[in-house]
Amino acid sequence: MSDNQETNKDTALYPPIEPISAGIKGRCPRCGQGKLFNGLLTVKPSCANCGLDYGFEDSGDGPVVFVLLIMGFLVIGLAFWMEVNFQPPFWLQALIWLPVAVIGGVALTRMLKGVLITLQFANKAKQGKLDRD
Repeated sequence: MSDNQETNKDTALYPPIEPISAGIKGRCPRCGQGKLFNGLLTVKPSCANCGLDYGFEDSGDGPVVFVLLIMGFLVIGLAFWMEVNFQPPFWLQALIWLPVAVIGGVALTRMLKGVLITLQFANKAKQGKLDRD
């Protein structure tokens, strides 16, 4: 069966889903039901519901870069604001902002990784190849 016929078969069996909401929820990019992750950030080998092989996924470092920028901006900005307005001791700043940065960073990484994987599937993204013609 050719790739085009297989794609048409898949679209007939599985109606299109919203990739961003499926990614945020950590659901399968094809059926929207099965879990995408095995644990916090490890992608499962395949969907338990529809059998989609997740071997195509390659989120790379993309989500982590955005998480570092977003969480760094929020945590440092809020820590500076707290320092200027309340002047708490250093240990209190560390007690507040270290867990916020770690927990927020892991949660945001999971969501962005899921979104990137579901968008890869929805857009049929593949690794770039040089045209040697």
